[in-house]
Amino acid sequence: MAAEGHAPTASEYIVHHLQHWQVDWGFNPVVQKAIVDFNVINLDSVLYALIIGALGCFVLWLAARKASAGVPGRFQAAVEILVEMVDNQAKANIHNATSRKFIAPLGLTVFVWVFLLNAMDMLPVDLLPAIWAKLFEAAGHDPHHAYMRVVPTADLSTTLGLAVAILMLRFWYSLKVKGAGGWGHELVTAPFGAHPVLWPVNLLMQCIEYLANTVSHGMRLFGNMYAGELVFMLIALMGGAMALSLPGVLLPIGHIVAGTIWTLFHILVITLQAFIFMMLSLIYLGQSHSAH
Repeated sequence: MAAEGHAPTASEYIVHHLQHWQVDWGFNPVVQKAIVDFNVINLDSVLYALIIGALGCFVLWLAARKASAGVPGRFQAAVEILVEMVDNQAKANIHNATSRKFIAPLGLTVFVWVFLLNAMDMLPVDLLPAIWAKLFEAAGHDPHHAYMRVVPTADLSTTLGLAVAILMLRFWYSLKVKGAGGWGHELVTAPFGAHPVLWPVNLLMQCIEYLANTVSHGMRLFGNMYAGELVFMLIALMGGAMALSLPGVLLPIGHIVAGTIWTLFHILVITLQAFIFMMLSLIYLGQSHSAH
């Protein structure tokens, strides 16, 4: 994080916390010169996403296992409210009952998974990175090069990966519901009409729409979570400055007040962003079932 023997500056602290634990899997040396380096994987984002996804599945499985037809407990009632909310949104956007059998559980999975990924931002900024630095040092490595980011949705590769997965499902359901001919006809005749002269323009507009929807789908979640992560780092720096200087007598109060207010507000942010991501997924999948 900083050179040996002195505390990191605010800039060094933030830069260090924004570094990913990366591995180079040597997929193809040719793509190293591309804009996107497919050889490098943000291993921390992958591991946390898998672990938290497994945790979310376990929580939902536990709710299903303990569900009873009698008076539900608090846990069962909360899960039932969540399931009913997602199911109602799926019915409002997906009118094909057969498709909804898959898409409704998918929407529930997306909401729970994204919410839990976002909730990692509620952990103390230095908790898991400090533990990882100790383990890194114990393994004989320089702890200043122990990088760890714990919020997968603050990683653009994670959010765009989720958005691209929804895009692939849109293509699949467009082919399944409309057929290759029907979907192909829609691509070249909407939105400006079926005249052959307009086919290239329509196809270009459709491609731009798919691209814009997918990019904005992933960027919206990433931008909000990245900004929230930065604010938590700045609040953490207030506590660090207090520890390093006697004149900063008001910083402990500001650190506690700002941290508490931002945490309470961020609970709303992480829930709202999970809901928006889920809703956009259902809306886009619903569009693939209906004529343009």
